[in-house]
Amino acid sequence: MPRGTQTQMAALPLRLSDSGDWRILMITSRDTGRWVLPKGWPMKGKKLHQAAEQEALEEAGVIGQISKEPIGVYHYLKRIEDGADIPCEVVLYPMRVTKLLRRWPERNERKRKWFSANGAAKRVMEDDLKDLLVSIKQNPKKLGI
Repeated sequence: MPRGTQTQMAALPLRLSDSGDWRILMITSRDTGRWVLPKGWPMKGKKLHQAAEQEALEEAGVIGQISKEPIGVYHYLKRIEDGADIPCEVVLYPMRVTKLLRRWPERNERKRKWFSANGAAKRVMEDDLKDLLVSIKQNPKKLGI
């Protein structure tokens, strides 16, 4: 991990489609409106997977079963208020969605939409996240959920 890299965690909200393929719930970012996964900073008193579950609830309005084991990590540059970029390593936890809420904390700030694994991969900018998303289609057992 490069010097100065910060750790974040993200949920990968999933459901099985009628055809048996995994679908991924993505949300729009608040600043640019691009499609992203619910993610955030570690939370005091919570393990990373628990914090990812909390972010999924707050940002995407989903409840489900989150894995305690990550399926991988991806990297991106987080732009902060002063315009600086912070390198971040994001630990990604798969989450089987059991309920979509009609009301959630950030519902007025974001959109949410289900995508196929390939569709989700086409919409993200981070190459290592694209690879993780495509690998779900190729090897769904790696999700462990």
